[in-house]
Amino acid sequence: MVADANLLSQVRVMADYQFGKGSGNVLFPDDVSFMLSRTKRVRQVLSGKSRIATVRAKDGVLTLSIEAASMLHSFLPFPRQRVVICEDAVPFVSKGKTAFAKHVLELDPELRSGEEVLVVDEQDKLLAAGQLLLAVPEIIVMDSGAAVDVRVGIEK
Repeated sequence: MVADANLLSQVRVMADYQFGKGSGNVLFPDDVSFMLSRTKRVRQVLSGKSRIATVRAKDGVLTLSIEAASMLHSFLPFPRQRVVICEDAVPFVSKGKTAFAKHVLELDPELRSGEEVLVVDEQDKLLAAGQLLLAVPEIIVMDSGAAVDVRVGIEK
């Protein structure tokens, strides 16, 4: 594990670009450390021994732990980065199961397929974090199919 001011600046800029200005400072405090790949690129950002985020090798997108998703959820105003699901799907999604298009009630209209999202219930309670699989217009009109590939739910 490595602690480095240049790497910290780099991941903060990545978070600001991906989630909005100020997100980098919220997600990555000064005391984070980094696990690097063989080529010295950031792979994981750690706080103590806990993973905050992973940099996906294929595209450089940050994937979030549930702790990081919670920090981002507190920072971003509704509906930013959110997919709202119906009550029927809450028990499944909170355990890390896929969120299907038919369960989506609303979502941030600025989202694009492939982005990291926060899955919430109708009261804006964080349930999970994952990757959006479809474009917003597709999710709105579809009655079947996966909408969010949930990576981690609030329940273990």
